[in-house]
Amino acid sequence: MSLGIDFNKEKDAIVFENVSKRYKLYKNDKHRFFGTILGEIVPYKDKEVFSDLSFKIGKGESVGILGKNGAGKSTILKMITGVTFPNSGSVIVNGKVSALLELTTGFDIESTGRENIYFKSYLMGLTKKQIEEKIDAIIEFSELGEYIDQPIRTYSSGMKARLGFSISANIDPDILIIDEALSVGDSKFSKKCNEKVKEIQKAGATILFVSHSTSAIKSFCDKSMLLHQGQLITYGETEEVIKLYNKVVK
Repeated sequence: MSLGIDFNKEKDAIVFENVSKRYKLYKNDKHRFFGTILGEIVPYKDKEVFSDLSFKIGKGESVGILGKNGAGKSTILKMITGVTFPNSGSVIVNGKVSALLELTTGFDIESTGRENIYFKSYLMGLTKKQIEEKIDAIIEFSELGEYIDQPIRTYSSGMKARLGFSISANIDPDILIIDEALSVGDSKFSKKCNEKVKEIQKAGATILFVSHSTSAIKSFCDKSMLLHQGQLITYGETEEVIKLYNKVVK
């Protein structure tokens, strides 16, 4: 569904143009393994996430995504971050993307926090010089103190989340993707995370915020979109989208 969108692929931060996505659902892991090798001869079911989905997000905009579980929100985020790809249509992303998604995953548990800052920052496309310019700010924001030079396996889940947020939020992203990731640590640190996102907004970054919390969406996003059963139902002013969302979720 396109909602009559005019595309400007140079001006916009994110463009989905006639995107369709489906997954193969296998009976079990064994079938999935052989399906990867043998292809169509292994039985599976097609699960369509969405079809002919089109929307754009302009540079510097803050947009919320609302919808029930299974509406396609996570698939959109995976396409923007390059984890998965459409079966048809095009996804265009202009700028450096930082995603606050699975904050506690992707670490090498035998390496120290400091070493993981380098590792994750390299994966995000930073050079060694850029990392060295930012590493003190990342460590200070994380509030991990002397633990930064201890192996990640000694960290609690909260400590890993703090480090993950600190890395993702301090690399000066052009596009920041947030998926229910701001309740990190205690209330004081969570407030600090919210303030950091506001700072990134003011710097001109594009924000894409996925949440079931309409109050959180309101606090960050002037515009929002509502997904339902793989369809883009509406895309516009956040207050109006939330009104419709409250009707859909009941």
